[in-house]
Amino acid sequence: MVNYNRKAWDKYVDEKITWSIPVSHEIVEEAKKGNWNIILTPIKSVPKEWTGNVKGKRILCLASGGGQQGPILAAAGAVVTVFDNSPNQLKQDELVAKRDKLNLKTVLGDMRDLSAFENEYFDLIIHPVSNCFVPELESVWKESYRVLKHGGSLLSGFSKPEMYLFTDEDIEMGNLIVKNKLPYCTLEETNGDMKSYSKTGRAVEYSHTLENQIGGQIKAGFIIAGFYEDVFENDLLSKYFPTFIATKAKKL
Repeated sequence: MVNYNRKAWDKYVDEKITWSIPVSHEIVEEAKKGNWNIILTPIKSVPKEWTGNVKGKRILCLASGGGQQGPILAAAGAVVTVFDNSPNQLKQDELVAKRDKLNLKTVLGDMRDLSAFENEYFDLIIHPVSNCFVPELESVWKESYRVLKHGGSLLSGFSKPEMYLFTDEDIEMGNLIVKNKLPYCTLEETNGDMKSYSKTGRAVEYSHTLENQIGGQIKAGFIIAGFYEDVFENDLLSKYFPTFIATKAKKL
């Protein structure tokens, strides 16, 4: 699944989806002056008290390629490593770093395996909505805890499982009819037939329970210290309930 989703995301970059569009030179220049914001979810900015002063901090942008969070944080003075499963997503970060002369490192890999990094190496981890593309979360949280320094924070965004109750086709037609049982994997659309699913060109997604999302972080050793909800713009589901969650988790 790692390789399949890697290819799917490389294709998404070619298609210029929202999460693959690099930030502008103007945004980077503002970040250098201290005027910056980043997102974990579609719209709301991360509260500044969640990040604190990032200057000089070692920050891991986990499954966060696309030339967005990483370059902004690097411009703000952080020592940034962008880790992502998609080479094309990482190229977007490299493009901005070269264009704007930023000190930024990229590493290719699966978010569940951070063996490229030492224990307690990072001060802060930025993990925007992305863990819906891996089948299990326990290793994501355990590895994040391992590479984070004591006193550091993991800032995560993730989709609510309720989003997966409905089919894309029904949502597009404006029909909110519950058809899927949770937890859900989009492979179920083709009864698990990978060959048929690959014809859609879409990455495989997994709904995760809140027990695995929030409880999983607590089980890994984190303390939940912040929480907010968010929506998609012009989204049918978001008219009825917040569709995304962001958490701040502390390693004491």
